[in-house]
Amino acid sequence: MVALGTVSVGEAADRAPAAGDGRLAWRGAAGELLRPADDLGQLSIEGLAEQVIAVIEDAGAGPVDLLGFSLGSPVSAAVAARRPDLVRRLVLVAGWAHTDGDEYLRNLFTLWRRIGDSDPAAFGRSVTMTGFSRAFLNAVGRDEVEAMIPNLPPTPGTLRHVDLNLRVDIRALLPRIEAPTLVIGNTRDATVPVDHSRALHEAIAGSVYTEIDAGHVVLFERTAEFTDRVAAFLAR
Repeated sequence: MVALGTVSVGEAADRAPAAGDGRLAWRGAAGELLRPADDLGQLSIEGLAEQVIAVIEDAGAGPVDLLGFSLGSPVSAAVAARRPDLVRRLVLVAGWAHTDGDEYLRNLFTLWRRIGDSDPAAFGRSVTMTGFSRAFLNAVGRDEVEAMIPNLPPTPGTLRHVDLNLRVDIRALLPRIEAPTLVIGNTRDATVPVDHSRALHEAIAGSVYTEIDAGHVVLFERTAEFTDRVAAFLAR
């Protein structure tokens, strides 16, 4: 299974299948998973999708089960649409098809971009606050929450991804997806509201939809439930 996302997949990745039998477990943060080998210019969904395609082809593991989380969702959807021969099954988690037209998303990503340049601590605090549900933050407590903040710095790579967040639009690609697809929405998602996952499901023919009672980073909040649902879909 190839897993793409915007944060470390942690325990969820540790439970992912090892390489072999058409699956490739891939760990790390988006700046590492999708590290652009370019001149540090503007990122694009198409460019990142081409990198994923190159990795799958180089590994000789295709077709693969491809999972995309957050920004990894539109990238993974683009891979499945452009190269259906390489994607056996597709899982899209906390994703969205387009930013333009949603003032909440546009303003959130614009805020991140601006405070990322001027106030790294505020960036980490905002990402923490929107990345996790209120219930989760209260459950882990103040010390744990404060410890998270410096671990979410606005690195140059992260800010390039935030800039791409503002330009996401894969609506034209969604009808081209042929792989069986599971879309997972998170009911308490304050980064990408769950309506966007519902819209992805409606736009991908034959897709399966499920919701988890969690914030954006569901793979930390509900690790066992998340991995169980993904595993059940992949075992079908």
